[in-house]
Amino acid sequence: MIRDITIGQYYPAKSVLHRLDPRVKLVGTLLYLISLFLFNSIPGYVMTTLFLILVIRISKVPFSFIVRGLKPVIMLLMITVLFNLFLTRDGAVLFHAWIFTITEGGLRTAVYMAIRLIYLIIGSSLMTFTTTPNELTDGIEELLGPLNKIRVPVHEIAMIMSIALRFIPILLEETDKIMKAQIARGADLESGNMIQKAKSMIPILVPLFVSAFRRANDLAMAMEARCYHGGEGRTKMKPLKYCRKDRIAYITVIAYVVFVVLIGRFVPLHIWIF
Repeated sequence: MIRDITIGQYYPAKSVLHRLDPRVKLVGTLLYLISLFLFNSIPGYVMTTLFLILVIRISKVPFSFIVRGLKPVIMLLMITVLFNLFLTRDGAVLFHAWIFTITEGGLRTAVYMAIRLIYLIIGSSLMTFTTTPNELTDGIEELLGPLNKIRVPVHEIAMIMSIALRFIPILLEETDKIMKAQIARGADLESGNMIQKAKSMIPILVPLFVSAFRRANDLAMAMEARCYHGGEGRTKMKPLKYCRKDRIAYITVIAYVVFVVLIGRFVPLHIWIF
């Protein structure tokens, strides 16, 4: 399960998506995530699926690597589906037993919500797969730059987010090493009830927290040794500049959002099919 967590990881590849300006990918991902909640019909989901497939093909990130990141959130998806399935009481009753009732509206809402969550995770993961932490830091700092005028520490916020993303795969690798070391010493991490499994995690969590604090202290000392004092007066080795492909990407994403909202909200299903 630890190896299946891919959030925060960068997948190196030579694709158009990798070469885009990080600001384009941040704004495009935000617009894409917002668009998932602007429609509630089959045509809208079909258009979103086609768009997502196109972006995955362009990114050159293996689909198996993307899907692997969904395994750790399967339980969250199941809980969301079950809550929407049994607690939504709209439309005709399809199934009823004891306190459990499934209606047409509940089934439709559960399916739509599951698709939205899956597409949300895939879309946001593609951004981290195709953007390095340094690029993310620069992109966030540039986008939030106007907030500097009202004394918002934009550079520090971007730096914190970048460090957090960078530490995710490092801590996951450290957790995997600690678990293997504990298993080699005879620790049983699988058997028993939930309380026993929770207790068995203590020998993992304690050294993990110690390692995390040690890494954070080493990072702070390294930054201080390099005379890091925030973003004021700092220059960039690679300043961000928009080019032709970035403008095309902006137009494509905006056109997709407008088109999918029109198709998903205002075009009836029978007209879209025929």
